[in-house]
Amino acid sequence: MLPTTRAPTGPAAGSEAGPREPAPLPPAERPAPAPRRKRAAPMDKAARRRAILEAALAVFARDGFAGARLDEVARRAGVAKGTLYLYFTDKAALFRGLVEETVVPVLADADQVVALFPGTTRELLDLLIELLAARILDTPAQAVVRLMIAEGPRFPELAAFYHREVVSRGLALVRLIIQRGLDRGEISSDLAVRFPQLVISPAILAVVWNSMFGAIDPLDARSFLAAHRDLLLRGLGWRDS
Repeated sequence: MLPTTRAPTGPAAGSEAGPREPAPLPPAERPAPAPRRKRAAPMDKAARRRAILEAALAVFARDGFAGARLDEVARRAGVAKGTLYLYFTDKAALFRGLVEETVVPVLADADQVVALFPGTTRELLDLLIELLAARILDTPAQAVVRLMIAEGPRFPELAAFYHREVVSRGLALVRLIIQRGLDRGEISSDLAVRFPQLVISPAILAVVWNSMFGAIDPLDARSFLAAHRDLLLRGLGWRDS
């Protein structure tokens, strides 16, 4: 009988070896894992509210109150429209929030200035002119005033709100300033107590002028208001101490 032979179980001598798994790299030579992208930190409620109001100011300034769309405000603010409704129930509420954020704080600061200022009425008016110009007339916030001038008659509820929160407070502040000048003997006429609109009308004119003609004949609001201050004080019987 012929001897039985077994089939080879491994590669024959001299034949090519089959594929082998590469040896694992030492830990020091392994490539570092790709860093994970950090997610942008979500805005807190105050920051999100500010973003919505800044977007609303831009949209109102461009499109007016009637033409402004809340979905455009939400898009510019980088929030969902549903998120916007968590802060402001409608377009009127958004406008009220804008007034309370941009104009009302200026009046509150002016109240503090008038209550504490020790100098003359002329110096006080100079300080308030700078405050008004720096916070309203020379900033995008002037769009709120321009919007109210242009569209207030079409939206009486907004006009009533603006008169209550801004105009009436501004007129009361002017009366206080002029009465202060009378009490100190710096002026002799009470015309501006009876008609405080005489004092604030140039600021409104500056807004209207620059909204219509600013691109071709801009008005320097600070210089204009300072010139009106001198004219007003002379008319009120200013006396240099």
